[in-house]
Amino acid sequence: MNHLYKITALVIALLVGISFSHATPPPDDGKFVVVLDAGHGGEDPGKVSHGYNEKDIALKIVLAIGKELEKDPKIKVVYTRKTDVFVELVERGRIANKANADLFISVHCNAHNSNASGTETYVLGLHGNKKNFEVAKSENEVIFLEDNYKTNYAGFDINSPEATINITIGQEENLSQSIELAKYIQNKFTNALKRKNRGVKQAAFVVLHQTIMPSVLIETGFITNTEERNFLKSTNGQSKISHAIVEAIYTYKTMLEENTGSVLLDISAPVATPITEINKEELPSANGISFMVKIASSTRNLPLKPENFNGLSPISQEKSGTMYKYFYGETRSYDRAKVLLTQAKTAGFKDAYVVAYKNGEKISVANALKSASN
Repeated sequence: MNHLYKITALVIALLVGISFSHATPPPDDGKFVVVLDAGHGGEDPGKVSHGYNEKDIALKIVLAIGKELEKDPKIKVVYTRKTDVFVELVERGRIANKANADLFISVHCNAHNSNASGTETYVLGLHGNKKNFEVAKSENEVIFLEDNYKTNYAGFDINSPEATINITIGQEENLSQSIELAKYIQNKFTNALKRKNRGVKQAAFVVLHQTIMPSVLIETGFITNTEERNFLKSTNGQSKISHAIVEAIYTYKTMLEENTGSVLLDISAPVATPITEINKEELPSANGISFMVKIASSTRNLPLKPENFNGLSPISQEKSGTMYKYFYGETRSYDRAKVLLTQAKTAGFKDAYVVAYKNGEKISVANALKSASN
């Protein structure tokens, strides 16, 4: 049985309709929170090959990751399951969101009717191609074991390659960081473990859709490939895989703390002359709609000075968990926001994008444009 399903956040930004950004977070104790999700469980074995179940391998790898991370007093680990129990996909997301997590990592094994091999890591996005669709479809079929799946996943057809789910505001914002983490994971698998690299991919995975923080789904190898199955079922193999994932998490965490990497400021870009062209008359209109440009995320609380943001000004800040999010400008004109976006990218913020607010609450750009036209 094949096992594949994921979702896209770059192109669906205009379809966003659900926002969890104003849920009350738990007290911030300053720890970096990692939610570990062992795929499947209980009545859902996942992929099965030669007597070995995906659910068992995934759980052992997750517990090994957690055991290593829990040695660090600056990291808090939360599990969606620690035993062989069935947990609904929607509940896995709720656990992560309630924990105000900094990362969500879902661990799985792949399968195919050929001798396919290698590792791949998914972020939320459109399926992109038939292979990605089949992987995501296989992983998502577990929703039919849930009593209220029609309510929990209304509007989502797992049999449709074109199926899209409205992406939450949080996932729209966190796509770049999810991709960054996925790259680190794949690099560790390839360089340290010499596993075949099948790349970082996007697909419509329900479990990733439910979360509002940087999230990835890892296919650690093919349980249907004899060599990889033997590696995945072995204590040695599970230890190596879990350690590679832990190292990738630390690489990602360090990137955030040092304010480096493509999701943050491109420090190779020349410092620009301060840009201060925002006019007061362009601030929020009577219908309460305004646009800003999200330029960076960091665990560092940076002074909002032009020299810290390659000359861009004005800069505003929003704190979410252990992360600080930085925004450039504010305007009631979407056309003007696109000009600001070009300025931000020219200044080195290559992953910048436009965000929208209505009366101080974040909404999708699509909904903002609809409101502005009424």
